[in-house]
Amino acid sequence: MDHLWSPWRLAYITGARHSTDCVFCTALTDSDAAPLILFRGASCFIILNLFPYNNGHLMVIPNRHIPTLTSMTPDELCEMMELTRRAEIALTEAYAPHGMNMGINLGKAAGAGILDHVHMHIVPRWSGDTNFMTVVGQTRVLPEELPVSADRLRPIFERLALDTPR
Repeated sequence: MDHLWSPWRLAYITGARHSTDCVFCTALTDSDAAPLILFRGASCFIILNLFPYNNGHLMVIPNRHIPTLTSMTPDELCEMMELTRRAEIALTEAYAPHGMNMGINLGKAAGAGILDHVHMHIVPRWSGDTNFMTVVGQTRVLPEELPVSADRLRPIFERLALDTPR
């Protein structure tokens, strides 16, 4: 029998939390999270999801701790959409996915894992990327480690920042 070890997921599966602080607010100042941050804008940032559904699973998050889109300023909304557009470009270039899921889960009933800090998920998808491991083993198989994903994507976001007028 083969074993697939993914001990980094235990904290997510068991719901363990190291702090009651917002993980997104902490990520902005925590040096441990810095390698996952791919781009910092004026009011939002792009980060790799620590518990991804697929390789390249990104999130666009406002710097301010705000719970809903209605709490955002027009500038924050505009930048969130611009950074989501850049994420689509970067993921397409780096991974050539067949499609993408993009979405915001507002509230626990909608599936939000972080309830009080709105964020946009961008998940690259490939035809046939669902398999029995997720259904039967409640485990995701990810062929690329997060630091490798960051190294692949960060230069693209740096280039896109230079190419995009503000």
